[in-house]
Parts: sequence; C-alpha cells; structure tokens
Amino acid sequence: MKRTIEERLFAWKNKKDRMPLIVFGARQVGKTYTIFHFGKSNFKDVVVLTFEGNTVLQKIFDLNLDPVRIIHELESFSLKKIDRDTLVFFDEVQACKNALTSLKYFYEQMPEQPIIAAGSLLGVALTRGEFSFPVGKVDRLTMYPLAFDEFLNALGEDALLNVITDCFKANTKMHENLHERALLLYQEYLIVGGMPKVVDEYINKRDFDFVRVIQQNIILGYLDDMSKYSTPAKANKTRAVYNSIPYQLARENKKFIYQLVNSSARAVAYEEGILWLNDGGLIVRVNKANEGKAPLYFYQDALSYKIYMNDVGLLTAKSNIAPALITSTLGLGGEAKGAITENYIVTALVANGHSLYYWESNGKAEVDFLVEIGGLPIPIEAKSADNVKAKSLGVFISKYEPPYSIRISSKNFGFENNIKSMPLYAAFCIKP
Repeated sequence: MKRTIEERLFAWKNKKDRMPLIVFGARQVGKTYTIFHFGKSNFKDVVVLTFEGNTVLQKIFDLNLDPVRIIHELESFSLKKIDRDTLVFFDEVQACKNALTSLKYFYEQMPEQPIIAAGSLLGVALTRGEFSFPVGKVDRLTMYPLAFDEFLNALGEDALLNVITDCFKANTKMHENLHERALLLYQEYLIVGGMPKVVDEYINKRDFDFVRVIQQNIILGYLDDMSKYSTPAKANKTRAVYNSIPYQLARENKKFIYQLVNSSARAVAYEEGILWLNDGGLIVRVNKANEGKAPLYFYQDALSYKIYMNDVGLLTAKSNIAPALITSTLGLGGEAKGAITENYIVTALVANGHSLYYWESNGKAEVDFLVEIGGLPIPIEAKSADNVKAKSLGVFISKYEPPYSIRISSKNFGFENNIKSMPLYAAFCIKP
C-alpha cells in the first residue's frame, strides 16, 4: 500500500543536515508498517525497537544517554550490526522517555546514524510533560489515514487518479463516464475511510460489513486508550467529547458546543478532553478566523471552533450510517450528508499540510474553510451535492477580494467568475 509520506521520508533521508526524525500520528494510521517498508527499501537493514511493554529494551537507556554505548547494546539486543546504512526505528517511543531524550545526543554526537522514532500517543505524553523534548534537535512529520488519492492507488485506479490530477490543473471537465465513476469511488471512500487495515479488508473482501467490524474495533481501541492514559475522571470527559462529535456536526451551525456534551457542562471541565483528543491525533480542530487576511493564524478565534474526526470512515461507522444510504441513488439528506462531506474535506486538506480555519460574518454569512495557498487566504465552499448556490462565499469575496475562490461539489471541473469549481473526489489536489 503506497503512502505519499514515503516521499517526505525519502527527502529526510537525503538531507545534508539530517536530524533524527519523529513521526507523529494516531494509532492505526500505518506508521509502523510504512516506516519499516521505507527502511527496507532505502537502507541496508532496519532494526525495529518496540518499547511498549519491553522493560529489557527500556533499561538500555537508563544508565546514560551516550550514543556509542546505546548502539553497542542495541546491537546485542537485536543481534544485528548497526551502522550508518542501518535505519534504527524506535517504535512506541512514548513508553521510554529516555529513548526520546537520547535523540538529542544522537544528533550532536552521532549525526550519521539514521534514526526514526514514532509513537501513537506521543503527543499526549508530551503535553502531559512526561518528556524532555529535544527541541531543535529533531525533524518532525505527521502521518494521517489514507487520503482519497492513496485510496485510489490502493484500489489500482492509477489511471483515473492521473486524469483527476490533470483536469484539476487545467480546469477542464472530466469525461462524464469517468466523472461518475470517480463519484462512486468517492462514496465508497466515505464508508471505508483511510485506516490502512480497513482499506486492506475492503480490497480483499469488497464487503462493507467486514469494514464496519474493523472500524468499530478501532473506535473501541481509541476509547480504551482514553482510559489507559488518563485518570478516570478525565477519561470520562474525553470519551464524552469524542462520542458527541457526530451530533455536534449534524447541525446547521457546526460550532462545538459544550452543552451538547453535557447540559450542565462548563468549558474548562472539557477542554482537557479536547486537548487529549487533538494531541492523540483523533480529531481535527478548525478554529474560526475573524478576518480573511494573511496570516490567518493572527486572526484566529480560539474560543470558536469546530471538531471533526480524523477519518471520515470512522465518522460514518460511529454515526451508524448504513452504507446503503451513502451508495444508493436516494442517498443521505440534510445535515448528516453535510457533516460527512465536511469531515472528508477536512481530512483531505489536513493531510496535504493545510492549517484550516472557517469564517463567519455576524452570524449572517459563513465560509466553510479558509486555507492559505501561496501565502494568500483562499475561501473554500463545500457542497455535498450539485447545489452550488453560495451567498456566504459572495459576501467573503466582496469583502476581501481573494485572488480566486474554490467551490467543491458533485459537479465537474470548471473555472468561472473567478471561482475554481472542482468535484468532491478531487479535494486531495488542493495543495498549500
């Protein structure tokens, strides 16, 4: 299963000033397999060191953090020769704080040794202050579930993928038959999502029932992590926030409201749960931008935000939406369809490295998303079908005069009135 992050891993390998690399990402997004596959393809050998539950391995880092000694002991532990042509992979590194700290000394004293560290709940552990993070001594990447282009690649739809990319660049319509096929595959992706194990199951069986079983197991695993890596009181609030996401999004105004979690909820009581979910990579938080000016970060309103799940397939599973409702000609209607569409677009944009915002004007007009492309704010209007009327987009354009705007719907490609129209399946094409 080819992952686009492999290109960034290859670029890291060839950097002249390469530092140890830390790969962040939620559990089940494919970090271990991808890093191992990359190492096997680009180095003489790979030494995988999994810290979770391995006290013998952890004790190697207790004596001191001298890289020469550590490598010598890791050779004895792994029964492999480790040199500059060997990728050392620290997996689940959050289970050994000294291993993470050692990366600083590897960079300073043994920079020729390639090391990648990864951890599913590393972000949570860092926020809790459990580690001395080697600031300025490591490179960082974040891995996400498969985006739609990776999904097409996994299905063997490379030719269709190339046509989509070409039409996006040229603003030319796809042949109607290809357009309809891409929309059908997009509907399948809304059900399957991008968790590698789920995608693999779908490729092998083409049965959504099997897909749902794995998705529910992933969700249960996430809920278990909330209990395992937090106090009972905090875990209950974190789970309550996570469980509220489907009905938070199934509203016309999708701004996160604490009272939907608990009628007597106070923000301060649940903010820690949101932070845990964000640090664990389980959600995407989209803050409001008070102005459509660059840089958008300067104008964000951290008190007004929307929360989306890290994978659209997990959202449809957690919402108990029957796959037939998504693939049938009748399809979903109302806010549920809009929620799933927005969540899909969010994951596509974040996977491409975008920082996301939304914009509203006195509660009378709202633009779904704002991103910066070429350093300039670009509004994105998301439509779940082919109804492309967007009064709010017009309000934003009139006020801020962006170089162009983007409208995503089920309609084909086009460019008219300075609005770049693109079909839903092409969201992965929007690069920073």
